[in-house]
Amino acid sequence: MNRRFTSYYLDSPFVQGRVFDVFEPEGTPRDTAVFLIHGGGWTSGTRVVYHRIMEALNRRGYLTGSADYRLGGVTVLDQLRDVREAYDRFITLLKQMDRPLKVAVHGGSAGAHLASLLLCAGPGECGEKCELENDWVRPVRGTLQATPNDFLRKEWMMPQMWAKMQSVAGVPFEKDPGLYERLSLSHHIRPGNPPLFFIEAELEHLFPSRYTLEFVRKHREWGIPSQWKVYDGMEHGFFYELVRKGQIEAFEDVCAFLEGSLETL
Repeated sequence: MNRRFTSYYLDSPFVQGRVFDVFEPEGTPRDTAVFLIHGGGWTSGTRVVYHRIMEALNRRGYLTGSADYRLGGVTVLDQLRDVREAYDRFITLLKQMDRPLKVAVHGGSAGAHLASLLLCAGPGECGEKCELENDWVRPVRGTLQATPNDFLRKEWMMPQMWAKMQSVAGVPFEKDPGLYERLSLSHHIRPGNPPLFFIEAELEHLFPSRYTLEFVRKHREWGIPSQWKVYDGMEHGFFYELVRKGQIEAFEDVCAFLEGSLETL
């Protein structure tokens, strides 16, 4: 086995949470790299949950990265800054390796929220302040599992979820509704978006998948080949390992989407 696993910290001295791991495959990587962002309700989780999937992607020839972000005493804008700067340093690494600057971004749940903003909003567009080393390199594709379609209160939403969202926003909705709009993927769905693949669970209980289906329909009207699929028997946040049938099926579909060969609906 001749692969390399390396952690890169964004700061010196180290700041907990501002770090990403890179897994390099054997041989020459594919042109597209994959950058992953974990979930955990904006308050928990770790980049290591994606290590098994990163290894599986390595075996398919993909160079991969997985980012942490700060989880305590920060807002979602701080977290967006963390993942945007980690992605930017990942671009720096690709340049140093003389690799194509083609990156697909994946996220699950809260990580899908952050990943969706990374994919569809430009630096600073949501209100985050970033220090980037490179001109912004837009991701070429995105795969998103259990995606919050927006950052607004819904009639079906559990009260504790809305309380958590307001807590990580850093200000109550009534005091700054514009912030909540800027933090909503729905606010950034437009013709310039990259293709997105929404991976939905049949037993999803936090973020109903019918909303992301509407995003895909809009994309297709604009000629963007986005995809959407529901996985039987799977639940919220199922795509962190490759053991059950639905997980393996989703992984194969992700690989097909990265290669431009997935057709759903």
